[in-house]
Amino acid sequence: MKKIGLINQRYGLEVNGGSEYYSRLIAERLKDRYDIEILTTTAIDNITWKNHYSAGVEDVGGVKVRRFPVAEKDLEAFHLLTQKIVGNPEKATRKQCWEWIEKQGPLSTELVEYVAANHGQYDAFIVVTYLYYPQIKSMPYIGSKAVFIPTAHEEPYLHFEVFKDMFRAAKAFVFLTEEERELVHSLFGVGHVRYDVLGVGVDVPGNVDAEAFRSRYSLNGDYIIYVGRIEQGKGCADLFDYFLRYKQRNRNGLKLVLMGNSAMEVPDHPDIVNLGFVSEEDKFAGIAGALALVQPSYFESLSIVLLEAMALSVPVLVNAKCEVLRRHCIRSNAGLYYENAEEFEAALNYLLWYEDTYNQMRENARKYVQKYYQWDTILARFEKMIDYVCGGEK
Repeated sequence: MKKIGLINQRYGLEVNGGSEYYSRLIAERLKDRYDIEILTTTAIDNITWKNHYSAGVEDVGGVKVRRFPVAEKDLEAFHLLTQKIVGNPEKATRKQCWEWIEKQGPLSTELVEYVAANHGQYDAFIVVTYLYYPQIKSMPYIGSKAVFIPTAHEEPYLHFEVFKDMFRAAKAFVFLTEEERELVHSLFGVGHVRYDVLGVGVDVPGNVDAEAFRSRYSLNGDYIIYVGRIEQGKGCADLFDYFLRYKQRNRNGLKLVLMGNSAMEVPDHPDIVNLGFVSEEDKFAGIAGALALVQPSYFESLSIVLLEAMALSVPVLVNAKCEVLRRHCIRSNAGLYYENAEEFEAALNYLLWYEDTYNQMRENARKYVQKYYQWDTILARFEKMIDYVCGGEK
């Protein structure tokens, strides 16, 4: 059985979004086919990188996880440097870029040292997301046998000069969307490198009880739902602003339900229901009962929760300025997108007022996921990429 190392900045059952959640979905489905081991840090909070888990080896959902300690982040120094170079990232010097990467973290020199000393024990590596210290510092040692899943989207940091070396070192790529492939090929000139566009499979429970969820949280009427970390970087400030403006102009009972840990202040309003971190059971039940899932982020490379909503036949409402999210809506005919508060208001009222079209969107959502996001097909193609970097598949 081939031994595979998967590198990601955080890993755990408590981490339920982004590249970390994607890493867990992939690892749990590859563990019966490969001897897979996660190489990660002891952090759980991606703002401070404070050590949370114990260093060492443990089993998480049947997957071997090897954790390394991390230096806690100096937030003030990081923000000062970001302000200095983010406005013109192409002009940032290599020294500034490396300083930014170290200050952003998670700064785990022990993880990188382990990879440098032990990479020969692994047949292949899966490197998930491009942005963080462990991945970029490990790539020089493992690039020749790395399947790189950059989860790239248009953001200033992607234009740092130092990332060119990282992208050009990879043996093969897995992209989550065609938009990501186009972006990476245009920026880094790696169109000749082996790749596939795979996305993820989407599994949702078959016994979701939306009515029990409504009863448990006293949600009697329509609501839209946001699932994920509540922070500025995810577009939540705009979401709150647009929703509060909507409520001023529309005297209906529509509520905004939030699920996820907060890294910013949530407005105190009777129609904003902040549930914090919830169980998987509540997550899926809450999504299933929603009028729509709202995804306000400007920067997404896929959005697993959006696909989970569609699998539950729930239409989506997304930020039009994120090309990946907008194209999900266009391809599926199962979502609407907005650029400002007025379009946000119009989209919400369209979902509320046009029942026949709304029901067709529900059906379109389910069909979209069934057609493009099934694990059997994705895993078979993923195995081909691993075989390729191991030298067994041409």
